Amino acid sequence: MGIFGHLRRFFGRNPPRPHLVLRRRIVQALLLVAAIDVIGTVLMWMFEDDAPRSEISNLWDAFFFTTVQLLTVSSQMRNPVTTGGRIVDIGLELTALCLVSGIAGAFASFFLDLGKNGENAVSEPSADG
Repeated sequence: MGIFGHLRRFFGRNPPRPHLVLRRRIVQALLLVAAIDVIGTVLMWMFEDDAPRSEISNLWDAFFFTTVQLLTVSSQMRNPVTTGGRIVDIGLELTALCLVSGIAGAFASFFLDLGKNGENAVSEPSADG
């Protein structure tokens, strides 16, 4: 089965168990990231809003900083200047690393389950063309 066949099965109405488990894990990870992004945004805004030399002066700046930290573990903005902001920043970076590891583990588990069931995770070219 090719990659498009696996995608059809993954997004279909009655996916096989490995596809269903992977889909559930991805949705849970996305919901967790969204919740952490909202909480991190509010905390970063609370700590950094009135701090001198802080580049976070409104809720949008806090949202931008928090989202970029979760996605890339870096930012073009200066680091937080308050102790609370720095603690939140470290928490965001650790969360991002753990989530990337967790998602990679979910995909590894998915491919292992496919292998156990005798299915090929990657399509191989057929002998007749």
